[in-house]
Amino acid sequence: MGFCLVSLALLTLYILINFFRLYYDDIYNPLNNQGKDLYEAVAGYGLGGSSIALFGRVGGGIYTKAADVGADLTGKLEFNIPEDDARNPATIADNVGDNVGDIAGMGADLFGSFAEATCAAMVIASQSPDLSREWAYLCLPMNICAVGILVCVITSFFATNLMSVSKKEDIENVLKWQIIISTVLMTPAAFAVCWCSLPEKFNVTATIPSKRWWVFFCIFCGLWSGMIIGYSTDYYTSNAHAPVQEVAKACTTGAATDIIYGLALGYKSNIIPVICMAVSIYVSFSLAGMFGIAMAAIGVLSTLPISLTIDAYGPICDNAGGIAEMAHMGKHIRERTDALDAAGNTTAAIGKGFAIGSALFVSIALFGAFVSEKFHTTLNGSGQIVAAQIDILEPFIFAGLLIGAMLPYWFSAMTMKSVGKAAFKMVDEVRRQFTEHPEILEGKALPDYARCVEISTKAALHEMIAPGCLVLLTPLVVGYIFGVKALAGVLVGSIISGVQLAISMSNTGGAWDNTKKYIESGHYGGKRSEAHKAAVVGDTVGDPLKDTSGPSLNILIKLMAITSVVFARSFASAGTGGFIEQIVHSA
Repeated sequence: MGFCLVSLALLTLYILINFFRLYYDDIYNPLNNQGKDLYEAVAGYGLGGSSIALFGRVGGGIYTKAADVGADLTGKLEFNIPEDDARNPATIADNVGDNVGDIAGMGADLFGSFAEATCAAMVIASQSPDLSREWAYLCLPMNICAVGILVCVITSFFATNLMSVSKKEDIENVLKWQIIISTVLMTPAAFAVCWCSLPEKFNVTATIPSKRWWVFFCIFCGLWSGMIIGYSTDYYTSNAHAPVQEVAKACTTGAATDIIYGLALGYKSNIIPVICMAVSIYVSFSLAGMFGIAMAAIGVLSTLPISLTIDAYGPICDNAGGIAEMAHMGKHIRERTDALDAAGNTTAAIGKGFAIGSALFVSIALFGAFVSEKFHTTLNGSGQIVAAQIDILEPFIFAGLLIGAMLPYWFSAMTMKSVGKAAFKMVDEVRRQFTEHPEILEGKALPDYARCVEISTKAALHEMIAPGCLVLLTPLVVGYIFGVKALAGVLVGSIISGVQLAISMSNTGGAWDNTKKYIESGHYGGKRSEAHKAAVVGDTVGDPLKDTSGPSLNILIKLMAITSVVFARSFASAGTGGFIEQIVHSA
């Protein structure tokens, strides 16, 4: 999945750019803007990727968690049957949901990140007086990603041929070592690409000089930030470390303390990733302006084939365990799939942390592309070029910051409530089948699986409309009515608020999930103990946090930013202050 996704995205982008060059046939002439126009048009590729990611991430997240929560609440807590038991009507919908939300959704999310990061880097490069002169300079983002595929091929050879797994504990180590190996190998590879693809010195803009080894250091910051974020996520979500074990201990006094400890863990888990990303952004901007931040985003995504591989590993093993349970394949098979699933649970959490970190870099890179277009030279309503600056104390920008910071909470409220409504219908349906057909629990009749799949499908399609409209329409409404200054504030506010909320939600949910598995492995009374019941409640609350609302915030911040980039030039008709400012001035 990892190799196919990145290869397909890279190949499609390369073909698209060359197809557009048939129309923009004079892109290296400094007397026209054809190069700039070409890459602004190609930015629509990123918008398309994120639009489908909205469908996969938000709709898929609602689908999978409606089924999962419904299956857990009725099967485990009410009727005391094992997870993935074939007698549970919701178990098929739960397994389908793992594919819809965690495989297709994550794939679409990171495809969107890849498309947007490369487009943002090339849009910014096309506005450079030096980088826009050579095809090789403009292709640097694609070259880095292409070499990244080769590096990840070598890394996969380590995991499949040079590392052995003799006990359960080795599974997780082999998976996590792939992150380190790919990061270490990619570092000199990125230096070689920068050395061959960039001039020794160049100007990013007329006022921002840079050097090729400075650009390499920007990529280096993004690359190693991705690894640090992944291992920070591992520390806060793996049951091998103290934070999750503390949450498990809290389960001995009930579900309330479990939830309190889990929330505290999620909030605390923001510290390391946010500081790491802040330092990387500062260094990258200091070395190469917004182009540096865009290349840092490319650095995060340069090892995407391996990062996506270890993320997809989790839900695949989870489904394998479900099939083994439903097919009564034997206790030893289930034990093996549980060991794989436990390792996959942690690596899936690492994948979510990686996706959130990459979303931040990508969103800021897109914001840089938007700013490069609208604030270096901005067209007013009369078509004249006027200077524009971002001043946080301006009323429209400050108000935009507040509105933008509120949007992730509004979006999360919508998606969490959607999961709750769908899960309510699922619970009712499972109860109805068990009540009207008691022979299902006795194993003498098959439940109606199709009805539960239908409930999840309809809920996902219906409930994703409102969050989708919020994400897609906000930049258009703000850009046209209040202007690009207010929109700049909204974008910054949503990025700052959305990333931190996404990290805390994902890590809280992941910690609660692994707390349940830690207790099920025999700690604090094991399965069916009071601590286990409290852990199941926490896991159920955490399901929409880690698999719906948290990861979906990636889409919110990226899709708003790429929409702003694509429509940036059309906002010129409203001026920098929008139609509202024009009305105020005329009055």
